[in-house]
Amino acid sequence: MSIFPTEEKIWWNEPVEKSEVLWVAISFIWALIMFFMMPYWHFAGEQNLSNEAYQISPDAFEEKTEAFAAKYTVREDPVSGYPIVAPPAGSDVYMYGKKWEWWPMLELQEGKSYRFHLSSLDYMHGWSLLPENINLQIIPNYEMVLTVTPTSNGEFSVVCNEFCGIGHHDMVGKIFVKK
Repeated sequence: MSIFPTEEKIWWNEPVEKSEVLWVAISFIWALIMFFMMPYWHFAGEQNLSNEAYQISPDAFEEKTEAFAAKYTVREDPVSGYPIVAPPAGSDVYMYGKKWEWWPMLELQEGKSYRFHLSSLDYMHGWSLLPENINLQIIPNYEMVLTVTPTSNGEFSVVCNEFCGIGHHDMVGKIFVKK
């Protein structure tokens, strides 16, 4: 038994019990199954977003986002004063997080694909799309790019789920999806 020390001090020369070999084999096989399930679920399970990330300066990303908003703004939100931007289907969509805001608000079409570009201008933020349960970490100096196709219409909230400071609880953005 392993509770009591063996009389032989060279323990690796001792024979291994069959039950121990069986449990090691079962553990190894289970580890292989779990390892190969990860890529399988990525592609077949349709649960993980495929994305790309590129280095970019916060100033350059802010400039791209503001140019995008200036080009496609359709109206302003009456409460926050943020622009509501309606880009054409299939286009690039820019959104940044900075000190307690996701900017700008978006208006998308159901069933149409968009290429999202997300970045942070100051701290690490979380980009959580509710109620769809899409969660991403948005890091300064990196542009996260992913393709999104809205499958249902309605009003969706973008919430920061990484604590980013005193105004973290107010960091909410909006995405409107229309038919």
